[in-house]
Amino acid sequence: MKIRVINGPNLNMLGIREPEIYGHTTYGDLVNMIKEHADKTGVEVECMQSNHEGDLVDMIQDCLNNADGIVINPGAYTHTSIAILDALRSVSVPAVEVHISDPDEREGFRKVSYIREACIATIKGHGINGYLEAMDRLIKGGQYGMDK
Repeated sequence: MKIRVINGPNLNMLGIREPEIYGHTTYGDLVNMIKEHADKTGVEVECMQSNHEGDLVDMIQDCLNNADGIVINPGAYTHTSIAILDALRSVSVPAVEVHISDPDEREGFRKVSYIREACIATIKGHGINGYLEAMDRLIKGGQYGMDK
């Protein structure tokens, strides 16, 4: 199984940006944790990050025939990007939406997720471990069904 982990804007600033919300783990630490989990579970993983919406769309489109699952944290684009929603719909690769914090407990504008309807599950507020939970959901496949 091949899983692509796609991170949106400002996730490259983990450990620096608002550590009271996102913690002190750096982006490099997150990538290493994801790769270790992939090794333990026997899956291939590729981690990607961009601050640019079009790049994220390209990364999603490239999953067609190249990935069996997507873990996506689109950052602020969660609340604004129909383009990312459309890209997820177009590739029909199972995707799990991840948020380190719980957007429902933050500013009002963060409560809306445009991409959620294209995902099989949403994991929010579990810190960086949410990425591992998302990978496990994809590995176990349809066993979980829709869980939002």
